[in-house]
Formats: sequence, structure tokens, C-alpha cells
Amino acid sequence: MRRSNRLFRLLEILGDHQRHRSQDLARSLAVSQRTLFRDMDRLKASGVPLHGTRGLGYQLAAETTLPPLTLTDPEIEALQLALAVVLETTDPDLQVAVQSLVAKIDASLPLDTTPQAADWRHIEHPFANAARGLGHLPVLRAAIKARQKLKIVYNAENGAVTTSTLHPNTLTHQARSWILSGWDEIEHAPATFRLDLIESADPLPELFSQGTGFQMD
Repeated sequence: MRRSNRLFRLLEILGDHQRHRSQDLARSLAVSQRTLFRDMDRLKASGVPLHGTRGLGYQLAAETTLPPLTLTDPEIEALQLALAVVLETTDPDLQVAVQSLVAKIDASLPLDTTPQAADWRHIEHPFANAARGLGHLPVLRAAIKARQKLKIVYNAENGAVTTSTLHPNTLTHQARSWILSGWDEIEHAPATFRLDLIESADPLPELFSQGTGFQMD
């Protein structure tokens, strides 16, 4: 299993916010405990709120509290770039959230860190595609609310491109990863999709009822 897939799987397991022993996690991923410890260090370094206690295991915090931070100029630039990526999405809920976050960050920054030539919110940059997966959110949320079937074209982790007829059920957010869950009508089984690997999500002219094949537990 590739490292990126292992890290994603770890977030899935830890998403229940229960404590998991390192040996159990290593066994689930079919890796050594040394590899598991390195993966945990990578997650922590990326900002995932993990708590680890020797002899007890790891637990994902339900909430994140940011301590006072001292940022360098390059770090401020990176933060502004990341917010600019999210601002390119069309999801109205994310737009409201990021505008609120922008206001809080701007209020805490000294005036001389704000770009003078142009508003940084409209800076063009080479990483705009990083928000591509988040662009599916409006369609997915609308389909869940309306109980409308979706045609999902998905870039599977093994490199294959698959097509599913999905009864969408829930959207969940684990750390920085968004996951769509539902019932795959073709496979007759529950299915989960990472938004960053969804190639397209198209509503179909068919609705489904909550009881049709839905066994998500």
C-alpha cells in the first residue's frame, strides 16, 4: 500500500475518535510498528490533531485548538495562497466559512504583511487545481438532500478508472480529507469515495428511497 493511501486509511480508522493501539493499527495496515510510527509522525507534522500515549495508543482529537502562532513572511504567503485556493470553490457553505476565517486572520496580521499591489484573494497561482475535488461539494450535497442518484467516475487507488451509480448518503470530513459514502447500485454494496479522486459526479434523472438496498451499518 502506498504511503498516501496508508495515511488516508489511518485517518479513516482514527475518524471514530476512539483510542487505537499502535500494534492494532500496524496490523490493520499490514506494516511494521516502525513504519506506523513514521506515518503517525507525518500526520502530526501536517497538522492532524493526534494524541499519542505510550502504552495506550493514538486518538484523533474531535476539535482543534490553535495556540498563538508566530509566522514568518513565507509562511504568511503560503497561508494566503491556501485560502485563495479554497476561495475558488463554488460551495456556498465553504465560501462563508473561509470568508470568516479570512477576516479573523486579516485582523491578526500586521498591516505591512498585506499585499499592496492587489487583493491576495484574487491572486492567480499555479495550484488552482488543488481545489478541484472540493468543487464537487455543491452537486453532492444537493443530491444527498434530494435523494438523487449520481453517476460517479472515480480514479481508484490502483490506477483504474471506475464508474458507479451511487445512492449518496453522507459527506464526512476527516482532517483535510472529504469522503462521500453511499450505496453502489452496480456492486450492490456500500461504497466510499475520496473527493480528490472523483473525476466527475453527474446527477441522474432518478431518485432513490432511503430503504432501497441501503445497509450502511
